[in-house]
Amino acid sequence: MKKTLTINLAGIVYHVDEDAYRKLKQYLEALEKKFRQEPDVKDLIADIETRIAELLTERLGNKRQVVIMDDINFVIQTLGDPDVISDEDNSSNYSSETHWKTSQKKYRRMYRDPDSRIIGGVCSGLAAYWNMDPTIIRVIFVVLVLVGGSGLLIYLILWMVMPEAQTTAQKLEMRGEAVTIDNIKDFIREEFEQVKKNFKGDRK
Repeated sequence: MKKTLTINLAGIVYHVDEDAYRKLKQYLEALEKKFRQEPDVKDLIADIETRIAELLTERLGNKRQVVIMDDINFVIQTLGDPDVISDEDNSSNYSSETHWKTSQKKYRRMYRDPDSRIIGGVCSGLAAYWNMDPTIIRVIFVVLVLVGGSGLLIYLILWMVMPEAQTTAQKLEMRGEAVTIDNIKDFIREEFEQVKKNFKGDRK
């Protein structure tokens, strides 16, 4: 018989066995320590917790109710170990080679892009998925609308079926980037710098 604890991670309740809980707690504390100098550390940790919740939900499915050590090991392998990322501790349980292979995987998915949208984010989302200039996609839709009107119908259908990229993980998947700690950190830093740039531009 094993003791289990109940935790709330990104708004989702999980039952975690004691050993798995201890390792997850140590992992999150290591991340907070590593990124404590980041100006947006709270957003960064929140996005990482959201991604951990997504991974755990996928792992558990409808078959299990309790998070075990294997699940936490999978999360750490997928996102990356803080010590490996910083290259400060070669004795980590996860080698640099393992992290490198994990970070190179592509998880491209189709989402509507809320950050670059003009109307619904369909065109910018398709452009991110296909790695194209969104202007080209927009021109194609305009031409389809002018030629036979089918462009509007296609746009509306895509708007309904394509989910909006709301989390950092979804925005990375939309761009075809692996959802690792490094990529989440870089993405949030990029957004932070863009906000600063826009703020400075508004003040001029």
